[in-house]
Amino acid sequence: MKRRILVPWAMLPKGREVLNQSKAEVVYLHGPNGVLPSLKEITQAVRFADVLLPRGTQPIPKTILQANPNLLGIANFGVGYDNIDVITATQLGIPVTNTPGVLTETTADLAWALLMATARKIPQAHIYTKSGQWKGPGGKVFMGQDIGPGGSNQPKTLGIIGFGRIGQAVMKRSLGFKMKVIAYDPLMKKAITQRKGVAYRELDQLLRESDFVTLHCPLTKDTYHLIGKNELEMMKPTAILINTSRGPVVDEKALVTALKKGRIAGAGLDVYEKEPKLTPGLSQLENVVLLPHIGSATQDTREQMAIVAARNSILMAKGKKPPHMVNPEVFKTKAYQMKLKGRMGDESI
Repeated sequence: MKRRILVPWAMLPKGREVLNQSKAEVVYLHGPNGVLPSLKEITQAVRFADVLLPRGTQPIPKTILQANPNLLGIANFGVGYDNIDVITATQLGIPVTNTPGVLTETTADLAWALLMATARKIPQAHIYTKSGQWKGPGGKVFMGQDIGPGGSNQPKTLGIIGFGRIGQAVMKRSLGFKMKVIAYDPLMKKAITQRKGVAYRELDQLLRESDFVTLHCPLTKDTYHLIGKNELEMMKPTAILINTSRGPVVDEKALVTALKKGRIAGAGLDVYEKEPKLTPGLSQLENVVLLPHIGSATQDTREQMAIVAARNSILMAKGKKPPHMVNPEVFKTKAYQMKLKGRMGDESI
């Protein structure tokens, strides 16, 4: 009997090619023009699947997992996995994978572009020019902030919160701007202190010293609202906050208040607390640059992500361990070993 891989979204052709080369039965579940299925539809369809391959923005809560505890794996399309109830998945013996590595440089590019666009007010100036309001000398001047030393030759300080692959890649991009780099990441403290070109700071110190604060940490119970009212008040009034990690890392209501009152100079966001909804008042502000979660959105990178996710799903369907595990401890659970034992000898994939 063929193993079945459920893909509840319009997967890119490169990923489909990989899946089609396997012997698995692949089921695509989405509406016209790629409209995503509802949680109810996924819950119904997952009952008949062996592996689930969702987008990183599709919630996979306990109810979906409990609908089919015999799943051999979930191959998430994305590096983040806070959309999945990993604790329940592990308890049920369901391996979970992600797609790290391939999107590092692309996401770092976006973070840096967002930093520059916010600091120099590029989108605002673009809209002003296209609208026909620009009449030459004497018109509105979009006074931005320097990222490099500027006319006064004073290097700026970049504060990186979360010093994993993407945080480190953003640091490399700052080198050409002669920035002083400081970082906060409790899990990477030793690595940061041993690395040239960056100094470790506790969170409050980093916020007080930085001209630019950029977030690159995963969403966990410890990072939820890591940046809230108190933290925003620690920042310089000239500081700019960039978030390309996960929306709930920032208390969006507190951010709106801080931006309205000028407690910080601006913010550039690619992620939000309740995507795609925005906190009331956020879109009306002139000192923000807002993007629709496009951190990894280039054709090449999204294709590579699709390939990695597809390969992960095939390996899990075969009962093998993929290279990009979120919960590697699952393989030692009785739940996983029992379901695998019941499918031994099946070469249908």
